[in-house]
Amino acid sequence: SAIGYSARGIASWYGSESGNRTAMGTRFRPEGLTAAHKTLPLPTKIRVTNLQNGRSVVVTVNDRGPFKHNRLIDLSYGAAKRIGLSGLTKVKIDYIDNLLSQND
Repeated sequence: SAIGYSARGIASWYGSESGNRTAMGTRFRPEGLTAAHKTLPLPTKIRVTNLQNGRSVVVTVNDRGPFKHNRLIDLSYGAAKRIGLSGLTKVKIDYIDNLLSQND
């Protein structure tokens, strides 16, 4: 379960995989609001906050990754753009209740 999950770490973004299948079997859409995480249940709604500028976005974890050492999460290009993430950025991620996320 992801209830109560909160973590800080390094985020990156991905987008060149357009059209490939995610771990959930759906097509990856770079402009979508999705993410890849190594261990959170699929699907899980989380809030990702850019710690450099305070901007946040709600995303659905629908894929596995990142597969680089010391990375916490990979955001789709669309999600990264919303929070001003370019390159590697320190973020905070928090599980949010799926019912609450419908109001975002």
